[in-house]
Amino acid sequence: MERIKLNFLHLLLLLLVGVAVCQNDSDEVSGIYIVILKQAPSAHLYFNELSQKHKPGFKKHTPIKSSTFHKLRNDSKVDPHYGSYIARVHDSLLRRALRGQRYLKLYSYHYLINGFAVLVTPGQADKLSRRREVANVVLDFSVRTDTTHTPEFLGLPQGAWPQEGGYDSAGEGVVIGLIDTGIDPMHPSFSDSMEANAYPVPQHFSGICEVTRDFPSGSCNRKLVGARHFAASAITRGIFNYSKDYASPFDGDGHGTHTASIASGNHGIPVVVSGHLFGNASGMAPRSHVAIYKALYKGFGGFAADVVAAIDQAAQDGVDILSLSITPNRRPPGVATFFNPIDMALLTAVKVGIFVVQAAGNTGPAPRSISSFSPWIFTVGAASHDRVYNNYISLGNNVTLSGTGLASGTNDTMYTLISAAHALSNDTAAPTDMYVGECQNPSSLNPDLVAGNLLICSYSVRFVLGVSTIKQALQTAKNLSAAGVVFYLDPFVLGFQINPTPMDMPGIIIPSANDSKVLLQYYNTSLVRDGTTKKVVKFGAVASISGGLKPDFSYSAPKVMYYSARGPDPEDNSLDNADILKPNLVAPGNSIWGAWSSLGTDSTEFLGEEFAMVSGTSMAAPHVAGLAALIKKKFPTFSPAAIASALSTTASLRDKNGGPIMAQRAYSNPDVNTSPATPFDMGNGFVNATAALDPGLIFDSTYDDLVSFLCGINGSAPVVLNYTGQTCDGIPTMIGSDLNLPSITIGTLNQTRDVNRTVLNVGVNETFRVGWSAPYGVSMKVEPTHFVIAAGEKQVLTVSLNATMNSTAASYGRIGLFGDQGHTINIPLSVIFKYSYNVSSS
Repeated sequence: MERIKLNFLHLLLLLLVGVAVCQNDSDEVSGIYIVILKQAPSAHLYFNELSQKHKPGFKKHTPIKSSTFHKLRNDSKVDPHYGSYIARVHDSLLRRALRGQRYLKLYSYHYLINGFAVLVTPGQADKLSRRREVANVVLDFSVRTDTTHTPEFLGLPQGAWPQEGGYDSAGEGVVIGLIDTGIDPMHPSFSDSMEANAYPVPQHFSGICEVTRDFPSGSCNRKLVGARHFAASAITRGIFNYSKDYASPFDGDGHGTHTASIASGNHGIPVVVSGHLFGNASGMAPRSHVAIYKALYKGFGGFAADVVAAIDQAAQDGVDILSLSITPNRRPPGVATFFNPIDMALLTAVKVGIFVVQAAGNTGPAPRSISSFSPWIFTVGAASHDRVYNNYISLGNNVTLSGTGLASGTNDTMYTLISAAHALSNDTAAPTDMYVGECQNPSSLNPDLVAGNLLICSYSVRFVLGVSTIKQALQTAKNLSAAGVVFYLDPFVLGFQINPTPMDMPGIIIPSANDSKVLLQYYNTSLVRDGTTKKVVKFGAVASISGGLKPDFSYSAPKVMYYSARGPDPEDNSLDNADILKPNLVAPGNSIWGAWSSLGTDSTEFLGEEFAMVSGTSMAAPHVAGLAALIKKKFPTFSPAAIASALSTTASLRDKNGGPIMAQRAYSNPDVNTSPATPFDMGNGFVNATAALDPGLIFDSTYDDLVSFLCGINGSAPVVLNYTGQTCDGIPTMIGSDLNLPSITIGTLNQTRDVNRTVLNVGVNETFRVGWSAPYGVSMKVEPTHFVIAAGEKQVLTVSLNATMNSTAASYGRIGLFGDQGHTINIPLSVIFKYSYNVSSS
């Protein structure tokens, strides 16, 4: 496998940046801009050339299938000089447009979009925008990052994996590319020696593995088949920290290693944290391959210029699936949210056959908080699963409080409770340090008072910010020979959810402010003080801790998490709603065990551990990426839209107890504030891995459909031309609700509308009956109500909708297709604004 060194490039880039910034004659502040040219990128050119070969009149006339897409991606690299030729074109344009002026080009993009990233002043950017060759100039913007049991919860061992020949072949031959914070290549989850039968690097993949001091030769193998990093925009801004961010694919954060293992980690890897065994981990597609494209960093997140470069490279390398656990920090401006460099690069990736998964964002539960906008991107929200780690503290007054903590217990033995504020060392006359209660400094506490007792520490906002840590408090307790640690929640920590935290001694965190008050009231009323000095002379409160190492599977799940971003999908920065359902579905994202980088610092409580338990839509997206790899292996000719359909129409609508899936509605006390989830909370529902491998019917669509949709947006024609090189002239346009998606979303229903959907049978000959429930304020019918469809055939469904009232509140319905061979197709229906008569004046 080819390997290259890039460290000297970073040094050169820093030197050039200094020259560019210091010698610029203009007083304007330079910024990084992404410049898109009117000439189509190479992926479009090769795709169009292939399409022409398959038109009538050519000797061979066969449909373009998935295997052709792989060939397309390889064909684009037949001429090794094409990329350098495009780069020279970009350089020539810059020299002519900015004659005699200073600038710095960071990247040349040529595969998915034709353009470059450049450091220039606003005046220079304006000059570039007025060049006839230039289509679009966009200011670079920032982005952010947003499992032992989930395979069992999703039914993989008994369902999906046996359909692929077992876990040891699940996803074989499929390459999952991840845009993230890098990877720890030494982690056993990515070893290629775990399998008894060696498997080769897929022939359609041509990526490379960077070699640096942090990422030495031999880091890549047949499992981890490629690794690169992209940081030019961050370095140019002067915020790149080489000692923490690593100028290599190595993961100094932990996030990228975690997401990669969820999607593709090896099967049966022991999860040992703080000396405790929590089971064996596996990715969703344990036999698939991983390619890492590092464009996110611990200290600052990332920037679009670097992310676009990573996407462009991943597509050239030949990944089959692309997973992005990242979202923009702001809603993209312009004609529509879809027209931004990241989404448009991903549009071309979909065109060449790559299935794209993106996290919905962690900005819920507010409506319109979704941060993944485009219909060609499969957007995943976060839900819980049924494994919960709880432990308990039993007080001497027979009150038991629940808490969290991956820790052992005290074996029913009662120990005296002593607060850190009351255990000051002799030379500390008063708690001059207001943070002494956080137990971060053992020298401020009296070991004679603490030894053999349960030390009470305050969990303050400084723990949330990472200034204070559980790990340090535990070290303090061990240094003082405490029997264990009890953390109570400081009242200023409002609405913060505390995840299970590993502890290498008996301990508990009480995450409830009310329960914390109960603990402190019992403790304070049990103190015996000297009548004169008021000093504590006896600590009367006692307690025992029951361990939190054993999981509890009795909880109802899944449940949409409060932080998971919600629809409706915003079409633009005004009040317009897109006729596109977002999120597409939800997947496990809360309290997920996954691999952790040996130097990962994203969660200080797991520093130095090989595994970590993390929550977020970042964890949900790679679950779906891995499951998509299973579908890709079974159905290699499926388009990205077909894979999306298989996942969507088979999604579950009920929790494990048969009740409706619930959604948390508030950041504070989320389990109390719940109601049944709507499509804007969970999309089509909760992912069903086994059913997705036998979808029966699918809703397919093409790249041309997506262009027709984009052309249908008012004022979009110039932008479509700029990004795709295609004119909207003569193209039949369509609105979002007319895209052949496995859902129907209508932002405004003005009296009536007919919507068509076309299903393709990828299963067996089957007879279907059609049922539906109408949204409130809407009457509807679906035709036909019954149909027989043979394998390989299509059927058009017409959905007629009529507003029966005027309403600005969203309402929801559902269409079900029920086959006599066991297939059930789920199509959610959402209508927001409803007008039963024409409200416009004559």
